Amino acid sequence: MTDTVELGSEEYEKYQEAGDILAQVMDEAEERVEVGAKHLDVAEFAENRIEELGGEPAFPVNISVNEEASHASPGADDDTEFGEDMVCLDVGVHVDGYIADAATTVDLTDTPELVEAAEEALDAALDVVEAGVHTGEVGAEVQDVIEAYGYNPIVNLTGHGLDHYDAHVGPNVPNRAVDTGVELQAGDVLAIEPFATTGTGKVTEGAKTEIYEVVEEGRVRQKQVREVLEEIEENFDGLPFAARWVDAPRAEMAIRRLEMAGVLRSYPVLKEDEGTLVSQAEHTVVVTEDGCEITTER
Repeated sequence: MTDTVELGSEEYEKYQEAGDILAQVMDEAEERVEVGAKHLDVAEFAENRIEELGGEPAFPVNISVNEEASHASPGADDDTEFGEDMVCLDVGVHVDGYIADAATTVDLTDTPELVEAAEEALDAALDVVEAGVHTGEVGAEVQDVIEAYGYNPIVNLTGHGLDHYDAHVGPNVPNRAVDTGVELQAGDVLAIEPFATTGTGKVTEGAKTEIYEVVEEGRVRQKQVREVLEEIEENFDGLPFAARWVDAPRAEMAIRRLEMAGVLRSYPVLKEDEGTLVSQAEHTVVVTEDGCEITTER
């Protein structure tokens, strides 16, 4: 790794500050993932702790279990407890819009090799990241490691770029070898996130949705719905938010109407086939001329 980056010093410092906060929160939240603990308690602990340390959540804490891979976040009345689960904990932090995104997997199933597959795939990917490297080469490293463990990478989930107040921009970083893609450039800020699964390697949308994002302006006639939209726009800076974060009368109804009007985009839970397991590992990095700087290193 190298300390040379192609960002302005103030930008880099804020990316690093967000990463430092995330690393501390991840350590503390991970300790709370145990059989009998509630998903909502862990999510709210992490989100509150981010604010205590001077950051803001960049998106709702994702707590995906077993076949779930992403976008699983508890609702306001969720009393689900951890059992003997494979638990993916995905956390985002921003400082003035500069984002850190990282994930780890807590194994309560006694399947350590699945966790190791994702972690080693991430290490292999980070070893080849530098300016001029093709994103397909990074994906090939991920695929080789996960398949060597006897598992499959999830091919329709990718890593992604991070930008100011935008948690998902290009370039995409695949979890398999591909011929398409782009060359990385110094100064790119990336979230690299291998997923390993005992399933087929493709996720589909589930029925549960808790995460939303404003995607366009829309004409909203009903006063109550308009007031909810104004609260969302004021509080979340265009970043993804949880329905449980919206403290307004009849917020659930308003969110549904805003989604139907095309103002909000929903992010349903993404999952593998029932009965399978998914692990995830993720870091945020700044690409440099001869390597990368990990902002979320723990």
